[in-house]
Amino acid sequence: MRAAVVTGFGSPAEVEERSVPQPGPGQVLVRLEACGLCHTDIHAMRGDWPVKAHLPLVPGHEGVGIIEQLGDGVTSRTVGQRVAMPWLGYACGECRYCVDGRENLCEQQFNNGYGVDGGYAEYMLAEARFAVPVPDGVTPMDAAPLTCAGVTTYAAIKNARITPGETVAVFGVGGLGHLAVQYARLVGAKVIAVDVTDEKLALATALGADHVVNARTDDPVEAIRRLGGADAAVVLAVVPAVFRQAFDALNRGGRLVLVSLPADGELTVPIFDTVLKGISIIGSIVGTRQDLAEVFALHAAGRTHVITEARELQDVNASVDEVLAGTVPARLVFAYHTADLVPVGDAAEAIV
Repeated sequence: MRAAVVTGFGSPAEVEERSVPQPGPGQVLVRLEACGLCHTDIHAMRGDWPVKAHLPLVPGHEGVGIIEQLGDGVTSRTVGQRVAMPWLGYACGECRYCVDGRENLCEQQFNNGYGVDGGYAEYMLAEARFAVPVPDGVTPMDAAPLTCAGVTTYAAIKNARITPGETVAVFGVGGLGHLAVQYARLVGAKVIAVDVTDEKLALATALGADHVVNARTDDPVEAIRRLGGADAAVVLAVVPAVFRQAFDALNRGGRLVLVSLPADGELTVPIFDTVLKGISIIGSIVGTRQDLAEVFALHAAGRTHVITEARELQDVNASVDEVLAGTVPARLVFAYHTADLVPVGDAAEAIV
């Protein structure tokens, strides 16, 4: 099988031939149809964060494909089933966080494309319990971004505790942001989208944003204030200065939801304003399997739109450069044309 492998932090990925792995107890072997390129993959490839990815590494945590083989003891999944392999590759199921529904905070978790090999390959192994079924009618190209960009922003909107009629500012319109705009709209919020390119702001408008702000030409804090301020601000951009801008744009009782993880980023906020205005600062990390199931259900019901562009795995490094240059409308997805795709359900679509 082909796999894009990173052998040194900051080194380009190399596409090489590897043997197809065999599933162990509790695992499934999945033939990949698609895998999205998330900015987290780039951080993993560069070793940007304090906890480093394991090397050599096959990145990717937006993998979608068909189960070809079951490991010993697997009864909850079936051969031929389409599943998604998200960032949360495994959680213990027994700690206080897993038991009370916060498995994404499990301290024993490992992550696909970071602690174990991920979806930049034609096959990958997955823990059966954490391979989330993809419903009929959700194509692999749509399911891939929903597996991380979707569930991450869906959970962030949940964590923002938005009530209908409130105003949500989404900082950063891209792979995550274009979905955050839609989820905020679905819970009845007015949405202000903030980015630095007119193309992405036009996309946000097309997806339902009520107002847009070009932070390259206008002060986003002043612009949002002119619109009445934000009751919640969801930060998806990786530029450190954006975090403080989002804080300053909040109304009294506002919630600052931190999602993106810049390589070098610290947030300094005034204690006086935070206390007197009753500001909440919330860290939101991906989502649970249940969150992802809800994301898929919303998409299958036609409530969301995913904007993607297909790329070949052999172009992995050029694709990374595109993301870093900010020229990607929303999400790049590696489509495995050499795989013999298996449609699931009448509404499923093969990648062509």
